[in-house]
Amino acid sequence: MRRKAQIIWEEISVYVYISIGLIIYGTGVTLFMIPYQITSGGVTGISSLIFYATGTIEVQVSYLTINAFLLIAAIKILGWKFCLKTIYGVLFLTFYMWAIQRLVEDPVTGALPRLVKDQTFMAVVLGAVLEGIGLSVCFSHNGSTGGTDIIAAIVNKYRDISMGQGIMLCDCIIISSSYFVYEHSYGSDVAWQMIVFGFTTFIIAGVTLDYALNRTKQAVEFKIFSRNYARIADAISNAGFGVTVLDGNGWYTHSERKVLICICSRRYSSIIMRAIKRVDPYAFVSVANVESVYGEGFSIMKTKLKDQKPILVFATNNSHKLEEVRTIIGEKFEIRSLEDINCKVDLPETSDTLEGNALQKAQYVKKYYGFDCFADDTGLECVALGGEPGVLTARYAGGAGHDDEANIKKLLANLEDKADRSAQFRTSIALIYKGQNYSFEGIVKGKIAKEKSGEAGFGYDPVFVPEGYTETFAQLGGEIKNTISHRARAVSQLCDFLVHNEE
Repeated sequence: MRRKAQIIWEEISVYVYISIGLIIYGTGVTLFMIPYQITSGGVTGISSLIFYATGTIEVQVSYLTINAFLLIAAIKILGWKFCLKTIYGVLFLTFYMWAIQRLVEDPVTGALPRLVKDQTFMAVVLGAVLEGIGLSVCFSHNGSTGGTDIIAAIVNKYRDISMGQGIMLCDCIIISSSYFVYEHSYGSDVAWQMIVFGFTTFIIAGVTLDYALNRTKQAVEFKIFSRNYARIADAISNAGFGVTVLDGNGWYTHSERKVLICICSRRYSSIIMRAIKRVDPYAFVSVANVESVYGEGFSIMKTKLKDQKPILVFATNNSHKLEEVRTIIGEKFEIRSLEDINCKVDLPETSDTLEGNALQKAQYVKKYYGFDCFADDTGLECVALGGEPGVLTARYAGGAGHDDEANIKKLLANLEDKADRSAQFRTSIALIYKGQNYSFEGIVKGKIAKEKSGEAGFGYDPVFVPEGYTETFAQLGGEIKNTISHRARAVSQLCDFLVHNEE
């Protein structure tokens, strides 16, 4: 119950911050842009142009109308979670701009006041800074003011282009097109001046936005030199931060030294410093600003490689399984094995279910190697043996490693006096993809033959006869097996899912 309340409070606080950002942004547009007829870009810029040209259609009206169409793109590409915040942002900003205009406008003429008199450039600077700060507060909490923010967010999702740069690219055309409105109303000389003010606005707003966003995301790198490096490393790790120990050599003392490296967000740097000081207040510490950090807990590398396929790790080194899966999935994904990512440890399989074992292996790879991955666990379940071998299928005969011959020998011995030889192969696949866990299952029913037949395949293939056939998997060969097997059916579900959810 406490956790649920915490989640609700966190979500409410997000909307509070988005509202604050929208108020700052709306204030900049309404009090500093519109009264001086400056085009600031985006949908608010388009709406402003419509207002300047007509004199009757208020900014918030056309702003709401245009965003109603753009939200369709947000739903499809950025997801409902982003869209809900975008809908909230559009509605809140529409209402706020209407309310603040009603509050400050001249009751007779309806004109908005010029807070800095005839200082148009000062209005440009103040309005642009407020816009940039407001947008940064919104974006840092996954909010949006709609319009070209949606386009910029989409570009930022797939390309390593900052939000400020994305908005600048979108706004160039909008601001340039404002020339025709100004030229019609004020003449060519004034039109060019207003164009300059417009570009000045969106440059200042973009720079402010990037600075404010990067300031909150800026990282620092600690290099720590201490003979108490082990205790410092433990203290930093216990505080929840990663730390790496490097071998070094002190050239002055000609002695081996250990160097600790830790990278964290700037706002957490004081925690690291306190952890160091508690252990060794005389440690030598170097702290440097880091321009960009990519990896776990930081930014994601969005640089696109030509012809780069999405990478998925199949948590196995079984060449037979790997070949089967690569054949079924085809060319849409690059399937890597544990060996391909230099994972040489035995993955944990301590669960008493196939599903649990598969998830354990996938979680281990994701946690320590970072790749999206999937893992499988397969069990042969015989009715007469109460579901055995089950999760012990690969280690049924005991001993070290997986001994296919010993496993088959034990299985046939245990079934020797059993009339019911029906069985099923069941494969459970656990997939970790884009931060979410998914599971798939494939089952093929059949029976256990009384003796081995066939040379193809692996494991229990020489004694398993699938339903509808008279030959074992080992006799049928890989071409048929890969279309009807338990693994083929589970991987087929996996493949369908990946194709429909591929970026």
